[in-house]
Amino acid sequence: MATKKILRRLKIKKSIRSKISGTPERPRLSVFKSNTAIVAQLVDDTKGHTLAYITSRSVSDAKSVNIELSRKVGSLLAEKAKESGIETVIFDRNGYLYHGKVKALAEGAREGGLKF
Repeated sequence: MATKKILRRLKIKKSIRSKISGTPERPRLSVFKSNTAIVAQLVDDTKGHTLAYITSRSVSDAKSVNIELSRKVGSLLAEKAKESGIETVIFDRNGYLYHGKVKALAEGAREGGLKF
């Protein structure tokens, strides 16, 4: 059975996804985090395609994620987006609080040149 914390996050996620949607010109930057990894992807919701994808596992062999690694994942995703010709995105925090690792990933993406 899901805990109250997970149900709260899923409720927030549903609310956020009802309001935002990615397009080919301005895709949705979706974030997922677990205890061992953080994943970021650029999604075109009109076609249902992932345009760019990166995970902390592809960047480092560390068994856990910290703020520095999250920032690095964000900047590498920004580089992949630039190669694909993407400059602006819509940030989807996926129900997580905008704090810590999620905030570091967003700041890394901004430093890499993406505009939110």
